Amino acid sequence: MDRTMARATTAELESDSDGAGLVATGITKSYRRGMWPRRRELAVLRGADFEVGAGEVVGLVGENGSGKSTLMKILVGALAADSGTISVIGRMGYCPQEPVLYDRLTCEEHLELFGVAYGMDEAAVAEAADNLYATLGFERWRTTRAEELSGGTRSKLNLAVALLADPEVLLLDEPYAGFDFDTYERFWDLTAERRAAGRSVVVISHFITDQARFDRIVELRDGLTVSR
Repeated sequence: MDRTMARATTAELESDSDGAGLVATGITKSYRRGMWPRRRELAVLRGADFEVGAGEVVGLVGENGSGKSTLMKILVGALAADSGTISVIGRMGYCPQEPVLYDRLTCEEHLELFGVAYGMDEAAVAEAADNLYATLGFERWRTTRAEELSGGTRSKLNLAVALLADPEVLLLDEPYAGFDFDTYERFWDLTAERRAAGRSVVVISHFITDQARFDRIVELRDGLTVSR
């Protein structure tokens, strides 16, 4: 496929991928660096394949500059691939490494705003918000503006926004970098609940410590994915 990326329909993926939540095949991406006549093309992804099945927790690791964040942005549609195909079943949630928040909005207002964007009704937003406040332990900050939150609480809100609509596939870029130990444990409890409910979770990180918490670890190396 010449510098395009196709998305298959749900029906196509169900018939071809045996229930997988996300399938990416042959993803390539290059960046141009420098000024003419010394401009050169840097290939970051050289045909990466990636798959996560329903109810799977998969870790994606790699060195700095290996293309992990580039692949993540392509998977969620924030960046166009040069070539390759991506197929997704259901709704996808994305939690970027750097919280994308509106400083003057409170936690409550963030969840209400994103609830509208997700097409959720008020009752569904309220129920989901209550559960997330309790699960992640930041209920006391409901009416606090994002600009007044600590780094750890901003990370919790960032994750709550991604989880609000209960996506079938959740992609997390360094999700627990700002968490204390209690929140770290809460995060893994939540991940275990999602796995039991048949939801897919992808965690991108520089390194994986608790490997037993993952079903599989995939490494991005030289622009290709390699199973560990």
